[in-house]
Amino acid sequence: MNPDVTRVGILGAGQLGRMLALAGLPLGLEFRFFDPGPGESVAGIGRHDRAAWDDDDALRRFADAVDVVTWEFENVPVATVERLAGLGVTVHPSVDALRTAQDRLFEKERFGRLGIPTNLARAAGSAAELEEAIEEIGVPCVLKTRRMGYDGKGQRVLRGDGPVPPAEELWRALGETPLLVEAFVPFRRELSLVAVRSPEGEVRAWPVVENVHVEG
Repeated sequence: MNPDVTRVGILGAGQLGRMLALAGLPLGLEFRFFDPGPGESVAGIGRHDRAAWDDDDALRRFADAVDVVTWEFENVPVATVERLAGLGVTVHPSVDALRTAQDRLFEKERFGRLGIPTNLARAAGSAAELEEAIEEIGVPCVLKTRRMGYDGKGQRVLRGDGPVPPAEELWRALGETPLLVEAFVPFRRELSLVAVRSPEGEVRAWPVVENVHVEG
């Protein structure tokens, strides 16, 4: 643990922020949360600064009160993190990492530049482009909103066991927002690996685990 870091600022005050703080408290860390919501999940764990993401005065006070800033979920506004970084506070992960994680297309493009293989995917910014992407990818496939989707939200699976709905209908159902059409991956198993990297570049990983899914 970095001896210069004792006060951790977390953008977000939900369940993930709570779990992050509970893991850090035994290490002697202190936590402060910034979130426009009520923050019931973090009650009693650390101070909650309830303010809008673009409240500059509140962000200044928050930056002055912590040694490092992170976030609990990837949909924190990039502008908020850029502002905190501009105030001189250390931010981990980087603003670039956040910007990439917010957009499924950006993620796919980054994996490609790093030589990491992924399933075939095509972007669609209109109903007409969506129809073309489905024809190119083929069915079964998965339609996903590029932004703001999580835990199955913002997704539609075309399984090929019936007629494919018209592209206009699918476009409206997913909010008329930029989409990514991905080839369906034959599912055998899901493995997870949690790893951490220190500011000095030291990497540690937990053992690989298999996730067992039952009825979704």
